[in-house]
Amino acid sequence: MLWFDILKNFNIIMSVLFLVLYFYEIVYLVVGTVMKPKKFKTAQNLRRFAFCIAARNEENVISQLIDSIKEQKYPCELIDIYVVADNCNDNTAAVAQDRGVYVFRRQNASRIGKGYALTFLFDKIRDRVGFDFYDGYFIVDADNILDKNYVFEMNNCIDAGNRLIMCYRNSKNYTDNWLSAGYSLWFLRASRQLNMPRQYFGVSCEITGTGFYVCSDIIKKNGGWIHHCLIEDIEFTVESVLSGETVAFCYDAIVYDEQPVGFLQSVRQRKRWCRGYFQIIRKYGARLLLNFLKGRGFSNYDLIMGICIAFFVSLISTAVNLCFGVIIALTDFSLIPRLLRMVGMLLLSAYMLLFFLGVMAGACEWERIRGDKRRVILYFFTFPIFIFSFLPISVISMFSKNKWEPVSHRPTDPSKFDRE
Repeated sequence: MLWFDILKNFNIIMSVLFLVLYFYEIVYLVVGTVMKPKKFKTAQNLRRFAFCIAARNEENVISQLIDSIKEQKYPCELIDIYVVADNCNDNTAAVAQDRGVYVFRRQNASRIGKGYALTFLFDKIRDRVGFDFYDGYFIVDADNILDKNYVFEMNNCIDAGNRLIMCYRNSKNYTDNWLSAGYSLWFLRASRQLNMPRQYFGVSCEITGTGFYVCSDIIKKNGGWIHHCLIEDIEFTVESVLSGETVAFCYDAIVYDEQPVGFLQSVRQRKRWCRGYFQIIRKYGARLLLNFLKGRGFSNYDLIMGICIAFFVSLISTAVNLCFGVIIALTDFSLIPRLLRMVGMLLLSAYMLLFFLGVMAGACEWERIRGDKRRVILYFFTFPIFIFSFLPISVISMFSKNKWEPVSHRPTDPSKFDRE
């Protein structure tokens, strides 16, 4: 009975700790639900932009992205498109060249990853016209499709004085299966329940992978692209916050992104993400915490919580429950039913919380979700399972080597993603 009581009290303490650490996200949730997204005034100035695309074996989809950029409701003479065909063994470069954009080929077997490809590409831009030739740069992935108002809306946000901007990341294939739905709802939640409230409170938003904007001053100050960890987008966000920058959020600038549908592909990708989070916390965790304690902005605390704390609290809780469960089973077999009920209630509580967060995000963004709405509702129930699966994947990533691997993408009908 003693071991059981200790475990019960431990779980209560961990639940309270989790609530205290993440109470601010309850405030975010309320704001993201009841407040309207911020609208920016129509810009007074038209700026010159470059799109930067790192592509690895993307011959199936890159033409659709380029076409969606060229179809923007923004003067085409103010937009240039740059593609780095990175370690490709297909026709990505030729397909991009046929679309009349700037294409550079890169082959480097030792430095593999999007960060290295962007470094190479920005070096080429500097050599060609200099960083100052453009007012800023959009970084997108080759499988993306842009809403026709993307550049127009981003320019409005820039005109409001923002130097770093994260777009609204939507999905091309939300309802393909439970995995693509899990990713899609994850990113919808990031937009509606996290980045939108952050914008409201003046807290730095988080750059997630694709569709973001960087002003030329920052690129020039950095001497190009200098972030090469496994999740270079989060590294860039952290470096920016530590240097005093704030990432804004533009709700009306929409990028449609393709999500993985294969389980092994998803595991490989999320292993890389988790390994990258470990790199970030090891390299920047102490500085973020110190900055927060010195009163240099809540963004530092928010980033720490988003990067690792939920994982470590969950990992510690799981490990302790397993160890105590074994001890209890060996010392008093009669307590096993009570132990299973307690663990079951913990899992059910976590499931219901994640289900609630998913439903709230999906309900707020219902009109923007593309796909059979019956399947959308069905996948609300699998969203918690998708999140739960991060824990074993995170553990595996701690003991395995992770590297960038190409992800196969499929062409889709761009007309499905036009704003109505």
